[in-house]
Amino acid sequence: MNIDIRKAIFHNIKDNSPDELEATIVDAISVGEEKVLPGLGYLFELIWKQSDDEVRLQMIDALRRALENEKNMIG
Repeated sequence: MNIDIRKAIFHNIKDNSPDELEATIVDAISVGEEKVLPGLGYLFELIWKQSDDEVRLQMIDALRRALENEKNMIG
């Protein structure tokens, strides 16, 4: 069986309101299960594709800071 994760996720959220999209992201992160990572990855892919270079640099900087914070917490 071949499942297209991108199509499935798109189908599930294509008509969601901004509040519903936020709830989807918050819920996926709070659950903390590995199985939601592909979905979050697809959402990030959509954001990345629609972002200009300045926003992409902001996202990279935010990611760099988050990784640094995580590294400090983990040790």
